[in-house]
Amino acid sequence: MSIRSFVFMGAIAGLAACQPAIPDSGAGVVDPGRGVGFDNPNTLTQREARAAELATSTVPAAAPVGTQALPPAATVTTPTTTPATARAVTDPQGLDAELAQVAAQSDATAAQSNSGQAVLNASPSNAAPVILNNPGISDENDFGAVSSRQSIESDAARIQSNRQQYQVVQPTALPSRNGSAQPNVVQYALQTNHPRGTQVHRRFSVNASAKFQRNCAEYNSADEAQIDFLARGGPERDRRGLDPDGDGYACGWDPAPFRRAAGD
Repeated sequence: MSIRSFVFMGAIAGLAACQPAIPDSGAGVVDPGRGVGFDNPNTLTQREARAAELATSTVPAAAPVGTQALPPAATVTTPTTTPATARAVTDPQGLDAELAQVAAQSDATAAQSNSGQAVLNASPSNAAPVILNNPGISDENDFGAVSSRQSIESDAARIQSNRQQYQVVQPTALPSRNGSAQPNVVQYALQTNHPRGTQVHRRFSVNASAKFQRNCAEYNSADEAQIDFLARGGPERDRRGLDPDGDGYACGWDPAPFRRAAGD
C-alpha cells in the first residue's frame, strides 16, 4: 500500500474522532405520552404513580334522588282585583255586550268618516255584493247588452238618419286682412332671391354695430324686427340701423325657411 493511501486513511480517522457523539435515543426514558427523549426520568415516574392511584381509587356513589331536600316553594301573591279577561269565564254575556257596544261605536265613527253608510264587517254569512248599474259606464262593447236594445233594422234606420243630416261644406275664399297694411314677411321672402349677407342696399351710419345691438334687442323675434323694418321704409331705408350690412334682412332675419316651404 502506498504512502498516499496511509495518509488518506489517517485523515478520515482524524475527522471521525473530531465529530461529536450523538446520544442514543433508546438509552433515555421513553414517555408514550410525550415522545422520546423530551422529558426527564422523574416525569415518567410521577405519571405512572398517578395512573396507579387512579386505578385503585373508587368513586363514591351518588345519593338517591328521593333523599334530597327540595328548596321551599315561592309564595304566589294573588291580586286583589280580578282582571278583565276573567269575564270571559265568569260573565260571558256581559263581556259580549261590552264588545258589541265597542264595535258599534267603531262602526259609527267609520261610517261618519267615510260615505255615511253602515260598515259591513267581514263574515262568511254576508250576502254577495249587489252590482249597481252605473249609467256613467258605457256598455257598447257588451254584445249581450247591445243586442237586447238594437237590431239590424234599427242600425239601418240610424245610418240612414245620419246620412240625411250629413252636409258638405264648400270651401270659400280667405277673408282679407283688415286694419293697417302690415308688411308680409312671407311675401317679401318669396320676392327676393339673394342669400343673407349679400349687400344689395347702401348703408352709412355712425357707430352702426352698437346701434344694431341696442335696437335689435327691443324685438321679441327676428320676424317682428323684419316687419318693423319693412314698415319703416325698408329695405331701401334703414332708419334704426337694423340692417347694417345692407342685405335687406333686419336683425339676422333669414328668408330661407319660407323659400324652402314654398318649394316643397
